[in-house]
Amino acid sequence: MQVSDFYYELPEELIAQEPLADRDRSRLLVVEREKQQFRHTTFPEIINWLQPGDLMVFNDTKVIPARLWGKRQPGGGKVEVFLLRPVGEDQWEVLVRPGRKIREGQEIAFGAAGQLRAVAGERTSFGGRIMYFNQRGEALKALIKELGEIPLPPYIKVPLRDHERYQTVYAREEGSVAAPTAGLHFTPELLAALEAHGVKTGYLTLHVGLGTFRPVKTETVEAHQMHAEYYHLSAGLADEIAAVKAAGRRVIAVGTTSARTLESAAQDDGRVKPGAGWTDLFIYPGFQFRVIDGLVTNFHLPCSTLLMLVSAFAGRELILSAYQEAVKARYRFFSFGDAMLII
Repeated sequence: MQVSDFYYELPEELIAQEPLADRDRSRLLVVEREKQQFRHTTFPEIINWLQPGDLMVFNDTKVIPARLWGKRQPGGGKVEVFLLRPVGEDQWEVLVRPGRKIREGQEIAFGAAGQLRAVAGERTSFGGRIMYFNQRGEALKALIKELGEIPLPPYIKVPLRDHERYQTVYAREEGSVAAPTAGLHFTPELLAALEAHGVKTGYLTLHVGLGTFRPVKTETVEAHQMHAEYYHLSAGLADEIAAVKAAGRRVIAVGTTSARTLESAAQDDGRVKPGAGWTDLFIYPGFQFRVIDGLVTNFHLPCSTLLMLVSAFAGRELILSAYQEAVKARYRFFSFGDAMLII
């Protein structure tokens, strides 16, 4: 399968640069798989497409200030260190720019007083580095919060005035380097309305890392390898999913990260196994879904693994047609853009 099969034309002006004033005022394109048709509406109207007893599963991860700016010691050259995931109490896998100037053993100082320092270690198989810090545990977390910046995707050129708009209202488990953006449309009021409608809600955690946003650089889809991301799924949620399925109701994943976590934890009989671990599951057309019956998602970059996942769920032709429809209707795309409900 060719990666180019997932390309589509997108006018640059449709890439949303800022969030809307109100989270839930985005547009919603409803994609009905069986009927092969689209409906245009607004996000609060999602409630009309959900039934009492359905279960919506959200990713409660929280974005950390993963971008650190440092200086090489000695020399003082500026260095960007992008935290990907912890691999020890004082170690992180990171991306470094300019990488060619950072050799193993290079020391980097962060902060005006150099209160945080690190030494560049070995390269990783995904083109990153292991970075060894002079702090560990909670002390390291505190300095990352003090010195780091919330990272925004490179296609967003406008500075974000309120960084809470790049967090979901239910974010609580710190560890992501990018937001699970399908959840950005939900407000406490909308969540309360869903509950009043009889829609159940559940939460899992997948810390978004390189696996979610890393570009596909291979020619064929099958040759791409996903970077592992940490997840946690509780026994309570697994039991809730089993009960919903037994009652003949639907499990709706809010976001591709929720979908990947649920399908990673799925067993052959369709039951979900609770626990914590790392997933490098790559979902593309041909994948057999065992848990989710619906998906809330944003509009994704051409040729991305996220677009491939959505295409696996609804069919490549239907999804590319939906994207053409969204472009024609001038929907807003990507992280701060509009949303899609696939049922």
